[in-house]
Amino acid sequence: MGYGHSDLVRPDIVEPVTLKILVAGGFGVGKTTLVGAVSEIRPLRTEELLTEAGRPVDDIAGVESKTTTTVAMDFGRITLREDLVLYLFGTPGQDRFWFLWDELATGALGAVVLADTRRLEDCFAAIDHFERRDIAFTVAVNCFQGADRYPEDSVRDALDLDPGTPVVLCDARERESVKHVLISVVEHAMLATAPRA
Repeated sequence: MGYGHSDLVRPDIVEPVTLKILVAGGFGVGKTTLVGAVSEIRPLRTEELLTEAGRPVDDIAGVESKTTTTVAMDFGRITLREDLVLYLFGTPGQDRFWFLWDELATGALGAVVLADTRRLEDCFAAIDHFERRDIAFTVAVNCFQGADRYPEDSVRDALDLDPGTPVVLCDARERESVKHVLISVVEHAMLATAPRA
């Protein structure tokens, strides 16, 4: 005799599609802030205090006031539509934690490479990582107060990006600005993975 669970089927409930997005970039560029600004849940953070022991390996030039650092990942969630949920995984920025990036990248639809124009070279490692693994990404320039502003095309040229790679300006503290970045990543990743006619 077969058993059915017809009483458990609810046609009015939509099972959302969940997509994994990475947030990467250099040390102190605002990855934890970005995830926290947009997450609808209290974000999981693995922040620890910077210590004297880390001074020789953590380059704090340009972010001298930074007192904590991500040592594993940040995690957040945002529902873009009833049927579309993004899981955000923020990577640690220091070189010594790059071994985590491969694990975090598994199953990712796309990524945000967060950049600071005062230290643009700090995002090269993230760009290289995603290009080598064929993971679609958007470069989001976090517009820090007091930092010079450059047009998207100037940033694209400075980073030697493919013409199709999106570059957007953002404020990682502002929810709406971050949503714009995430929509850019999803749209770019969907185009990159769409079958060619």
